Amino acid sequence: MLLVTGATGRIGRELVRELDARNAEFRILVRDPARAADLPASAERVLGDLDEPSTLAPTFDGVDRVFLLTPGIGVDQAANAVAAARIAGVRHIVLLSSIWVFGDPVPAMGRWHHERERLLRASGIPATILRPGGFMTNVLEWGPSIREEGVVLDAIGPGRSAPIDPADIAAVAALVLTENGHEGQTYTLTGDETFTIAEQVAIIAATIGRRIEVRAATTPEEIVRSRYPDGAPKPLADAILEAAALMRADTAGVRTGTVHHLLGRRPRTFSDWCARNAHALRLGGEAE
Repeated sequence: MLLVTGATGRIGRELVRELDARNAEFRILVRDPARAADLPASAERVLGDLDEPSTLAPTFDGVDRVFLLTPGIGVDQAANAVAAARIAGVRHIVLLSSIWVFGDPVPAMGRWHHERERLLRASGIPATILRPGGFMTNVLEWGPSIREEGVVLDAIGPGRSAPIDPADIAAVAALVLTENGHEGQTYTLTGDETFTIAEQVAIIAATIGRRIEVRAATTPEEIVRSRYPDGAPKPLADAILEAAALMRADTAGVRTGTVHHLLGRRPRTFSDWCARNAHALRLGGEAE
C-alpha cells in the first residue's frame, strides 16, 4: 500500500492521477475530504493531519511506501510523518525536497528542506530524495499583476533557470514509488530549457495574446512581491531576497537530464504548459 501526502496540491494531484493510471493500490491523507472530491475514486481517503501525531497511526497502518510532501518552512510535519512511518514499518519514503539544498552553506531557501532530509536519513528508513527546481506553475503568482496592471516584476534580471512542470515531478515520483532500485538515490529534477524572467513573460504574452511589461524589482518589498504578491513571513521573505540575489548571479541556469533518464522522454516544455493553462494565465485560477 502506498500513501500520498499533499494529494490536493499541484504535484499531489498529478501524482494521484499517475498512480491511478498505473492501477496502484494507494491511499491519500486528507484533512478536508471536500478538497479531494475530484480525485480518482481509486484513491482510498483517510482523514488525518500531519500537525496532529495522534491522527497518524490509522493513516500509516499497512503502508509500505510513502510520498512525503510537507509545505511551508517548518519541519514538524515531516518529523511527525517520519515517526509514524517508523512505527508502522514503512519500507520506503520518497521525499519532495528542493534544488535549494545545494550549497555550502545551504541557502536559507533550502535550510528547512535540508533539515527534512536529515530527519529522514536519521530515521533509517530507505529513502529517495527528489530535488526539483522552480515549478512552471509558479508563474501563476504573476496573475494578479498581469490582469490588473499588465506588469510582471522581475527580481533576477539576467539570471536563468530551468523550470519544471509539476506533472513531470509527479511522473518521476510515481516511477520511484512503484519500482524497486531507487532507494538511497537523490534526483535533481529540472526542465530542459533555461529562461530569464523576460523570456518566460514573452511566451506567456504570446500565449494569451496580451502585451505584458517586465519591470525590474528594485526594492526588497518588490522582490518579495514578485514571488508572493500578498507578502511573506519574515523568515520566508529573507530567504526570497537571498535566493533572488543568487539567481541573478546564475546566468547559465542549473539544468539536468534526470527526467529524461528516468522517464525515457524529455521534460514537458514551458510553451506547452502555457498553452495547456492559457485560461488560468489569462483569467486566474489553478493550473490543469
